[in-house]
Amino acid sequence: MPKKRSGGGLSPTQQAAKFLGVSVLAGAVLAGIALPAFGALGLAAKGSVESFDELPVNLKTPPLSQRTTILDSEGGQIATVYSRDRTVVDLKNISPYMQKAIVAIEDSRFYEHGAVDLKGVLRALNKNVQSSGVAQGASTLTQQLVKNVAVEEAGDDPTKVAQATQQTIGRKIKELKYAIQLEEELSKKKILENYLNITFFGEQAYGVEAASQRYFSTHAKNLTLPQAALLAGIVQSPSRYDPVNDEAEATKRRNTVLARMAEVGDISEGEAAAAQKAPLELQVKKPKNGCITAVQGASFFCKYVERVFLSDPVFGKTKEQRVKLWNQGGLTIRTTLEPQAQKSVQSSLKDHVYKSDKVAAAATLVEPGTGKILGMGQSKPYGYGKNETEYNYSVGSSMGGSNFGFPTGSTFKPFVAAAALEEGRPPNQEYSSPYQMPYPSPVQTCGGKPWVNTRGEKLENESESEKGPFQLRKAMELSVNTYFVQMISDIGLCPVVKMTDALHVVQGNGDKLPEVPAIALGSKGISPLTMATAYAAFASRGMYCTPIAIESITQKVGDRTKSLEVPKSTCSRAMSEKTADTVNTLLSGVVDSGTGRQAGLSGRDNAGKTGTTDSRKNAWFVGYTPKLSGAVWVGSATQKVEMTNIWIGGHFHDQVYGGDTPGPIWRDAMTGALEGKESGDFNLVSIPNPPGKDRDKGNGDGNANGGNNRDDGGNGDDGGFLSGLLTNGGNGNGGNSTAGSDAGAFFQGQTNGNANGGRRH
Repeated sequence: MPKKRSGGGLSPTQQAAKFLGVSVLAGAVLAGIALPAFGALGLAAKGSVESFDELPVNLKTPPLSQRTTILDSEGGQIATVYSRDRTVVDLKNISPYMQKAIVAIEDSRFYEHGAVDLKGVLRALNKNVQSSGVAQGASTLTQQLVKNVAVEEAGDDPTKVAQATQQTIGRKIKELKYAIQLEEELSKKKILENYLNITFFGEQAYGVEAASQRYFSTHAKNLTLPQAALLAGIVQSPSRYDPVNDEAEATKRRNTVLARMAEVGDISEGEAAAAQKAPLELQVKKPKNGCITAVQGASFFCKYVERVFLSDPVFGKTKEQRVKLWNQGGLTIRTTLEPQAQKSVQSSLKDHVYKSDKVAAAATLVEPGTGKILGMGQSKPYGYGKNETEYNYSVGSSMGGSNFGFPTGSTFKPFVAAAALEEGRPPNQEYSSPYQMPYPSPVQTCGGKPWVNTRGEKLENESESEKGPFQLRKAMELSVNTYFVQMISDIGLCPVVKMTDALHVVQGNGDKLPEVPAIALGSKGISPLTMATAYAAFASRGMYCTPIAIESITQKVGDRTKSLEVPKSTCSRAMSEKTADTVNTLLSGVVDSGTGRQAGLSGRDNAGKTGTTDSRKNAWFVGYTPKLSGAVWVGSATQKVEMTNIWIGGHFHDQVYGGDTPGPIWRDAMTGALEGKESGDFNLVSIPNPPGKDRDKGNGDGNANGGNNRDDGGNGDDGGFLSGLLTNGGNGNGGNSTAGSDAGAFFQGQTNGNANGGRRH
């Protein structure tokens, strides 16, 4: 049975029929008394009832858009985002003063009439005739609610908003019928509750709870009489009566509301007079919307969460569906971000790289075995001003990062080693590893057509003193270029492609890596998140888990809360446990006695690899413990800055290496993130020397060229260095590939024309 309206008398339908039978009143109401009086009187009633009856009965009320709250893994707030700053509250949580004030000033006979107030129509019509214009309106709160619903449904589409608010008879007829429906289906209290939650109060505040917070920093249930009167007065014209911009006009309007409340008997004359003398006493809270407001430098992670939501089909089959759900809001998103890890990441970045430096740094921490992103940050803050950026250097282009990621240098070499081990090569595999050599040719590919060095391109190690033979352990510690290119020649390119596919290693733009021997030297751009997640598979003994950022989502819709499905990490075996354990043993040597000594952690099993690319444009350290994996990149986003004779974080560097700049960032970030937590142990393996070999030739004290061990850089498109590269005091100067800009154009439209290497650290 439909609910009876409050106040008795004719039912809404009967009252509307009676009303519509009077042509003059029909024209007046259907025009909303929003047209000049004489124009309204000239409206014909013919066809009005027929058009009225043909309208659909049901008003489709969209869920009210609300703010979304993004939380860290422990429930702390990271940020709030919204298209409408609104928090829906029950009527019992709205001050009685507020309820009375809005009724008094907007629709004083609200509890006495149905969908249409006939007395109000006559009063408004008479007033407008006398003024020969529009002096007064006659829309009830219910009719206003219907109009607000239409505006809410229109969202941010200006065309739809205009249609929802246009002053036409057709819209007024529709508004009237829907108002009748609401009066039949809802109680007066529920209509009032819906109205107070949907209406706009200015200053980006939708609904009375958001308005209470915006203007007075309090909850709607705690509004005092003067405060409630001020908010009620704003509704008629949020811009005109905005107390932030025009306190005098807002005060005048508030006092009008108080006088009206006294006139209708809601308060006494004395209460009204006292409230009218009260100062506004605003305590304005500035709107805090969007990831730019995130705490602990988590703005980039916050945007990553938003990108995941808008791109993952679990939240809607189409982009439009996902955008609609995101804008609807009312979501509470608990993420994987761990406060301790995030704080450590930001602290380390701040200590080692200044936001005003010519280069930037990005760091990402991932949990092995789960794929959870525990920390993500960078040295340049999120924003649009000087020394700020909206680009997330930790991720690929589809998630808001660079077009192609950043060349990884020698941090790619462990993938080659893992592929060779999976193919059955022994952990003490030895190659001649000369100082300089042509790229081996031909090299088998997955497609069957071998790669051929048609241009006779050559590559070389860092210095002439680095010449083999070398075994795998020492080649990894010293990052010997020729060793790993010989390894690819031995096993072919397909095993390497198979390994990188299993580890989901792709270029920053999502493309697969090319089948060329130069990939051994990290010539292609890859994101720090991709590298951290791939290395996490070594830490978890060969199990790769896709990265995830969201733990759970709940959504408030009306009076109920529901849980939404969220993306899950998918784990799969990328390599055998034996292979992973062997790589862990090899990379433990890098931080113990190789190029990563400055990054090594004390008191924990840890492993990692350094990387530096041609002309010092990129420097990396990617490493892990059994419990945490992390990648750190340092360089110029535009790839225009060569990190030689440069100040970074207040320290001068004649040349930047993977071990001396990103390495310490990784070390400090990991140390803080793991403080107070179990260390975990690797399952290290024994790697014996080949029969008749005591040690690798040319190892010496492990320091090539006066102790400056440097990482191999990335080589060009189909090869690496051309012949005739010069050495300068034992330091190999990287040459330019004939392919030119192999690494591709980087975001912001820049091109790396030196996508080759010869640097290692």
